[in-house]
Amino acid sequence: MTSSLELSFLQDGAQPADKVAGELADFLNGAQRSLDIAIYDLNLTGPPAERLRAAVRASAGRGVAIRLLYNVDFPNPIPVPPPSQADTEFIASLGVPTKPVSGVPDLMHHKYIVRDGTTDGATVWTGSMNWTNDSWTREENVIVKIPSPALAAEYAKNFGELWETARVEGSGKYDLAGVPVAYQDSPVKAHVFFAPGRGRRMAHVIADRIAHAKRRIRVCSPVITAGVILGTLGDLMHRTHPDFKGVYDRTQMAEVLGQWRVDPHATWKGPAFQAVSAGLPFASKVTTPYTPTSVHDFMHAKITVVDNTVFTGSYNLSHAGEDNAENLLELDSAPLADRFVEFIDAVFARYAATTAAARQ
Repeated sequence: MTSSLELSFLQDGAQPADKVAGELADFLNGAQRSLDIAIYDLNLTGPPAERLRAAVRASAGRGVAIRLLYNVDFPNPIPVPPPSQADTEFIASLGVPTKPVSGVPDLMHHKYIVRDGTTDGATVWTGSMNWTNDSWTREENVIVKIPSPALAAEYAKNFGELWETARVEGSGKYDLAGVPVAYQDSPVKAHVFFAPGRGRRMAHVIADRIAHAKRRIRVCSPVITAGVILGTLGDLMHRTHPDFKGVYDRTQMAEVLGQWRVDPHATWKGPAFQAVSAGLPFASKVTTPYTPTSVHDFMHAKITVVDNTVFTGSYNLSHAGEDNAENLLELDSAPLADRFVEFIDAVFARYAATTAAARQ
C-alpha cells in the first residue's frame, strides 16, 4: 500500500477537454510494458483527439503492447443509455491492435485501462467516463486510478476473456477476493464485480448495503431501474432512515418511464420510481434529449455511498446493466467515502433548484 488511489471528478462546464486529455495522456505515457483498454465510446475531435493519438502512438513506439476493445452495433435509435458512436476511422489511426465487441443485445459498457498488468507497478484506471469531448466537458463523471498488481490482475482477467471471445455473454463469471489498496495513507479494501457474470449480485449487494445503512446514503446514477434497488429505496422511504441524498438524469428517466408504460413486465416500476423520487431527497439534471448530433450533457456519474463504503465504476443502477459487460468497484474507507459524498452533495446542490421547479 505504498502508492495512493487517485480520484478525479468532472462536472458540466467545470473543466476543458484539454485538461482531461492531458490526464489521460499522462496515464498512458506512464506505461512500461502494456496497456489493455476497454472503452464503451471513443469519439474525439480536435486537440483532445490529437493528444490521445500522440500518447498511444508514443507508447507503442516505446514497445508498449497495446490492445483496445470498444462497443459497436447498438440497434435502437434512442435507447437508454444512449448508444456509443465509436469513430472507427480514428480508432484505426491509432495503429494498435483493436477489436469491436457487439452491443447486440448487451453493451460492452466498460471504461477501464489496465496499465502494466503483470508488473509490480500495475495500475487500473476505471470509472464512468467515456472518451468523447462532451464526456470530458459537459457531463458529471468520476475517474479512479488504483495502483495495485492484485486488482490489475482481476481486470486483466476480464479483459482477456472479452478480447478472446469478442462477446459480452459469458464474461465475468467468477468471484474475486478483496485486495488491500490505499488512499491518502489510509488502508482501503477493494473488491471488484464484473457483469454479466455477477450482474445480479452487483444489484443485490448495493441494495443490501442500502437496507442496512446506519449513518448516510448517497445515490448518483443516470437511471435507477434495477428492481431490487427500487424496492429497497421504497422500503427506506417508509421508515426512519439515515441521511440521504440522490441525483439522477431527469431526461433519461423520463424516457425510461415511457418504455415502462408499454412493457407489461415493468408497469409497476413507473409508480415505484415516481414515489421514491418524490418521497426521498432527490435532485435531477434536465439534460438534452439524445440525438447523434446533439450535445451529450448527461448526468453520467455512477456512485453509491453507504456509510463508509463506496460503489463506483461503469454500472448504472439499472436492470439492463446487469446483462452488460460492466465493472463495479466496492471500496471501504471513511476518508474515501467522505470525498465521494462531497462530490455528490455538490452535484445535488447544483440541480436541487431545477428539480423543485420541475415538480411544481
